[in-house]
Amino acid sequence: MKIDRSANVVWHQATVTRERREKLTGHRSVILWFTGLSGAGKSSLAHAVEEQLYQSGCHTFVLDGDNVRHGICADLAFTNEDRAENIRRVGEMVKLFLEAGVIALTAFISPFGADRARVRALVPHGDFLEIFCDCSLEICEERDVKGLYKRARAGEIRDFTGISSPYEIPPNPELIVDTGTLTLEASVAKVIRFLAERGVIGQSANS
Repeated sequence: MKIDRSANVVWHQATVTRERREKLTGHRSVILWFTGLSGAGKSSLAHAVEEQLYQSGCHTFVLDGDNVRHGICADLAFTNEDRAENIRRVGEMVKLFLEAGVIALTAFISPFGADRARVRALVPHGDFLEIFCDCSLEICEERDVKGLYKRARAGEIRDFTGISSPYEIPPNPELIVDTGTLTLEASVAKVIRFLAERGVIGQSANS
């Protein structure tokens, strides 16, 4: 017999709303979803963008792929099913940050378009901003910051994105950053300009 676990659960409407929190912080809350291959510079870019936003007085938080797998997703492996569940959990977390009035930055390979689309569908239109860190596999392998590509090529790591598991390039991301050729500083500046143009932050934060 299937148990309906939500039968006796009722949503409680808060008096402190997202709109009130945004008024307090002075900026919109959004999800900045950095996606790309391992080694494309997602984490470096997300944290550097957060630093600049923080210096401008914005309320921010970065959810990093490796860090999340040390905690709330520590029980997951890297099969397609577990990757999907990993992104589902992250999607629910960033939805909460959105309601909290925070600019949530995520750095996840998130290789499958369907998983990214499910997160986008969780929130209102315009609140999920997909940022594709465009860096070729060749450059990512040259960097190989964590030595993972070498191990994947040697067959020591299964289901490794770009080698033995596919990466689905976003067809229509809100922003493309050429992290393969741009400096980190130039990449950060591009993201900050984009946020100002979208009205997420004021123009003063872009100066």
